[in-house]
Amino acid sequence: MSTLRSTKESGGASPELSQEVEAQQAIAYTTFNVRQRRLLTFLLGLTTIISPLTATIYFPLLPLLTHRLNTTAQAINLTITIYIIFQALSPAIFATLSDSLGRRIVYLVTLTLYVLSNLGLALTQKSYVALLILRAAQSLGASAASAISYGVVADVCVPAERGSMVGPISIALNLGTCIGPIIGGLVAYKSVNYAWIFWFLLLVGVALLATVAGFLPETARNVVGNGSREPSRWWERTWMAPLRSGIVTIWYAFLNIWTARPRSSHLTEKGGDSKTDGNAVVTKKKLKILNPLQCLKILFLKDAVPILLVHGFSYMIDFSIQTSIPSAFTDLYHLNELEIGLSYLPRGTGIIIGGYANGILMDRNYKITAKQIGHRIDRQQGDDINNFPIERARTRGSPYLIGILTCSVIGYGWALDQHSHIAIALILQFIQGVFQSSIYIFSNTLLIDILSDTPSTAAATASITRCALAALGTATVQPLIGVLGRGWYFTLLGLFTGVSSLIAIWTIRAWGRIWRNKRVAGRPLSVVPGVGPSSENRLGTDGTSTHTKDNTLITNQPGTLIRQDGQHESGRS
Repeated sequence: MSTLRSTKESGGASPELSQEVEAQQAIAYTTFNVRQRRLLTFLLGLTTIISPLTATIYFPLLPLLTHRLNTTAQAINLTITIYIIFQALSPAIFATLSDSLGRRIVYLVTLTLYVLSNLGLALTQKSYVALLILRAAQSLGASAASAISYGVVADVCVPAERGSMVGPISIALNLGTCIGPIIGGLVAYKSVNYAWIFWFLLLVGVALLATVAGFLPETARNVVGNGSREPSRWWERTWMAPLRSGIVTIWYAFLNIWTARPRSSHLTEKGGDSKTDGNAVVTKKKLKILNPLQCLKILFLKDAVPILLVHGFSYMIDFSIQTSIPSAFTDLYHLNELEIGLSYLPRGTGIIIGGYANGILMDRNYKITAKQIGHRIDRQQGDDINNFPIERARTRGSPYLIGILTCSVIGYGWALDQHSHIAIALILQFIQGVFQSSIYIFSNTLLIDILSDTPSTAAATASITRCALAALGTATVQPLIGVLGRGWYFTLLGLFTGVSSLIAIWTIRAWGRIWRNKRVAGRPLSVVPGVGPSSENRLGTDGTSTHTKDNTLITNQPGTLIRQDGQHESGRS
């Protein structure tokens, strides 16, 4: 194995070495083109829809389940609590695993678990214990998709363009939030067998499993690099690849017979049969021991904590409002189950619009920030985030978003308290959806940016935080409304989350980059600062490294030599 050595004493680099370094640095961040990224965006949107769909389709069924299972409302609410707990645990297990083993295998495993749990729920209709256990399994299978999708975005998108993928994915993510309550409300209103809900979810799961197996390519950078390396294991390849290969083989066999010419030897897919190409260096993958609790370490990173709080508070507001809608709209406006389901539409529409608009604004804010500091955006290899104020770019304009969201939450509470026309409450729900989703998306994306070496693990940590705060919100909303009333409850909720989020944003902008640079500089010696999706092209993909006595970082891959002080030197094997 070759080793880069410091050229500090060598008096400079040879012309051959300079060409080698330039060739390494010319490697593109990703080989996935625009058309392929659009397909990925569509597929990721489909996979992320199941978590909100499965969660929200259940809410209108609560009275029906209480009656059919002959149990109490409190016991049925326990199934929601269990769902939220496993909604937090699932990304911690599976998203972390996807950073190690690859995205496809984890998608296939979780979707299979989701299909089997829905089958069990559809067939088991009279057991409360079975409902409790299978809802946990259902949540475990459905809830990792969102975190893994952020990992895929980090795999194939440079930081300056991630908003263009995150925005459309968020639309699909929140489409489930829109249609879930309507489908559940329709079933509850018709008082048909609630098992139809789980049969429907079973069909959705089977369709998604077949789609992912057939079309979703592997993107994990430790498996396929920047996309130019051919996956080696069967589960890492799309199941449509053998079919395409077979069709191509038959076609050229027919041409060979027809023209009596030998078959062309260069007809291979991307990367061909060779183990290397111009942009990929095939390295022997090392078996990594999975630590499902790795994401918990992120909870103690100073640069990550304020981002997690902003992210979690937005979700806490959302879940508190969702939980309060059925009782509030039944008591105040006398809506039936179907009408309650339809009342979720304004909020869902706002979330979709906010998610799409914020995806565009994130990329625009990145460009504006780069222009302000005189930075030239590298769309080929991706910018080195260690030398860019990503916190400033992502949080640009965020105080206005938080302020408007806070005012809409307070106004919503007093609109209900004063029995205002239902249109006012629905309009305020729409406003909440727009700005809550914008805060949710930019905070999650920022977390992925600063922890880009393990993006799905970072997204899993965000899931744990938001689910913990959502559980706190859902557990306290009805008791506190009973004590304070709707007006004062939502006033306190809005002020607490709003003021806390503004303090967190100030902390991110004032101290985030400083803390991040200290964390990167203080990493263990076995980890190269900045090695992740944005820099692995220059240093290879296995991440092994060492240090010399003069504190110069050495890697076992040809490429750029990085010192602890951040300076670059050229080296040669």
